[in-house]
Amino acid sequence: MSDAQGRFGIGVIGAGMGAKPHALALQSLARDIAVLGVYRRDAAQRAAFCATYGFPEAESLETLLADPRLDALLVLTPPNARQSVVEAAAKAGKPVLLEKPVERTLQAAEQIVATADAAGVTLGVIFQHRFRRASRYLAQAVAENRYGPLEAVHLTVPWWRPQSYYDQPGRGTFAQDGGGVLLTQAIHSLDLMLSLCGDVTAVTAMARTTRLHQMETEDFVSAGLEFTNGAVGAVMATTASFPGGPESLTLNFAQASATLTAGNLTIHTMSGETITEGDATQGGGGADPMAFPFDWHAAQIAEFADAVKQGRQPVSTGHTALRVHRLIDAMTRSSAEGKRVVLTP
Repeated sequence: MSDAQGRFGIGVIGAGMGAKPHALALQSLARDIAVLGVYRRDAAQRAAFCATYGFPEAESLETLLADPRLDALLVLTPPNARQSVVEAAAKAGKPVLLEKPVERTLQAAEQIVATADAAGVTLGVIFQHRFRRASRYLAQAVAENRYGPLEAVHLTVPWWRPQSYYDQPGRGTFAQDGGGVLLTQAIHSLDLMLSLCGDVTAVTAMARTTRLHQMETEDFVSAGLEFTNGAVGAVMATTASFPGGPESLTLNFAQASATLTAGNLTIHTMSGETITEGDATQGGGGADPMAFPFDWHAAQIAEFADAVKQGRQPVSTGHTALRVHRLIDAMTRSSAEGKRVVLTP
């Protein structure tokens, strides 16, 4: 376990468009985390990726799993190529950190989580929005019940993707992505919302594909939510809002309102206090889906490595990820069936 310098050894599977922030994060963590190898089926693209970031290449998944220095895998493949990787890692007893979503459907996601559970291996899922400074500040305030009971929630994800984005092979299809704006883009904000607000018990939703895109899956969703704690909420998520803006989550408490806009938090208390926290950053809501910093990815990868070393569960697990998968599944079913859907725990 670990390399000659005592660093946490990680292997990377997949190196497509979404791998850049992970690569930059791993570079920044090089003092404590060693990249033992990167495997991607396309040898030329694998070589180019490794040359760009200074990582060693791996000949196969099996080569990585056989490396005695390996402590965990970071899996960045498309969601339709996850199950076999997790099965192999579980058989080898190696923890896995997965890029979101867990899989394309709720049932497939549940199978991956069950695979890890059966083998007793740690499974983490990348939801880097939880690791923004502003998100952590608000999470602490919620944990301390600083502003009283939560009463209402409003989430908007007014993003934009040009048609060229969906013209990429497999993009916006059920076969590769499993869904559109909900599963691919808004899932980050929905996961953050659930981590702050608790579970949703019922959903009434509409999901559509606007005339702005030619694609198989949805690019616009609106939904009403009913939370377990009695709060109510509304969600609007789209990739059809040119030129794209930052996602915004507002929580209305009994004694204050708190708004997270991308990485920035503003709290207005009913006693007249205004609190601000966070960083001025881009969020990837426009035409460039990678227009955001890598700091949040670095924080999550470091937290996962620490969890593995300490023998504890990471902040974002396969089971916490299933909460957002179940919510997305309920939203799409509600739209398809044209009725209110009650979520099963």
